[in-house]
Amino acid sequence: MHPAVECEGLSKTYRVGFLGRKVKALLPIDFQVNPGEVFGLIGPNGAGKSTTIKVLLNLVMPTTGKARLFGKDVHDPRSRESLGYVPEAPVPYEHLSGLEYLQLQAGLAGLTAADAKGEVTRVLDRVDMTRHAKLRIRQYSKGMTQRVMLAGALIGKPKLVILDEPTSGLDPLGRRLVRDLILELRRDGAAVLFCTHIMSDVEMLCDRVALLIGGSIHKCGPISELVADTRTHEVVVDHATKEQVLALLKPDDVARLEVVAQRVLFHVADTRLQDVLKALLNGGLTVTRIQSERIPLEETFMAALRTSNQPGGLE
Repeated sequence: MHPAVECEGLSKTYRVGFLGRKVKALLPIDFQVNPGEVFGLIGPNGAGKSTTIKVLLNLVMPTTGKARLFGKDVHDPRSRESLGYVPEAPVPYEHLSGLEYLQLQAGLAGLTAADAKGEVTRVLDRVDMTRHAKLRIRQYSKGMTQRVMLAGALIGKPKLVILDEPTSGLDPLGRRLVRDLILELRRDGAAVLFCTHIMSDVEMLCDRVALLIGGSIHKCGPISELVADTRTHEVVVDHATKEQVLALLKPDDVARLEVVAQRVLFHVADTRLQDVLKALLNGGLTVTRIQSERIPLEETFMAALRTSNQPGGLE
């Protein structure tokens, strides 16, 4: 079985301005998304996320590398036969009603009139927009427009759904609906590639994540692996002073140190825990508690952004 998405050495350089200045929007990147997998593409504004999606949709020609959907080159229209897509800032036909817009989508997907009627009814109900279906889209709120666009992406039960900031403009109920939809797609064996700035959604939904900064992938893998590199432990030492603890340890080993009565609390990185405990015990101090803490994905993302020396915009 082919991966739903494959990118090999994919890059994109734009020429801008009168003199044709080169702007590297995307450096060579490699990743793939498998069927039945939720894959998150995260990064700051200008990191290359939208460029990557546009290449996959054949809206932008890559400078180098290959991109394939289900084993077919993205230049081949057949590669998008089972694809659903919601852009970051959708601009649907405002003079149409939500119902008419989805009927148009169903027709473009190749459904017969009979099949289109049932499919449009199904997706409207799934995004809780049935009662608003006959309103003109120009009368919709941003969240309602987003729901209709999601409904359009679900027509025909696609095997790959690409979502660019799918929860933008949605209230808490709408965000919950999108999360449920993504999990439902995964259960049905579809692949989901989505970009978002909401780290809690990424941690809750994604099987794997690629961290895109400055046009290149800095980290890629399961979330458990990405945050494992930044796991910390809270260490509690009883009947000791701050000076006694610091005299036994290296300055870089201690973070967020606090003193409460005769108890010293501090945090230490996972990679340094064993050496720190050995130093404390050899120094005659009593360690009464060690509590593991996983640094949230957002902090991992910010740490990677700082070490990359990238401002987050285009190169």
